[in-house]
Amino acid sequence: MRRVLPILLLLVVAACAAPHDPEVTFYADGKTVTVQPTQYCDVKSENCDVDTQATGVLKVRPGKPVQISVPGDLAKTAWSVKFTYRDAQGTPQEPLRSKLFTKNDPQYAYTLVLPNPGDQLESVEVQQYGSRIEASTTGTFDFVARGTWVLSVDDRK
Repeated sequence: MRRVLPILLLLVVAACAAPHDPEVTFYADGKTVTVQPTQYCDVKSENCDVDTQATGVLKVRPGKPVQISVPGDLAKTAWSVKFTYRDAQGTPQEPLRSKLFTKNDPQYAYTLVLPNPGDQLESVEVQQYGSRIEASTTGTFDFVARGTWVLSVDDRK
């Protein structure tokens, strides 16, 4: 009975601990980095925690893919990947976005492939959407991001 009590106490303490925010893992060129969200809000995209230091950094060579892995809590919600890049001549391109993944077809991983082989990735954002919708300046409606996980790309040679 003496050994059972400490184990039960640990289980109770662990069960009472606040759940941690979901983490996203990025993989490129044989290296991985796991990041906390730079912003994480409740489902209404309110009451947000912000951590500007949570950004991850990976070296990614021109034209190389980045693999992204998300936990089940994120995979079973609405999310997408937004990224910035420049072409082989160094000209910044318009940011692009992956398709929207939803709970109807959970997506646990995504491989980001740039449009052309010589393109250089600059940054990646995994964005989880909440239930709040806002009108955009173009007259359309957009879901507001609930959580954002950021990867900055180190493109030094």
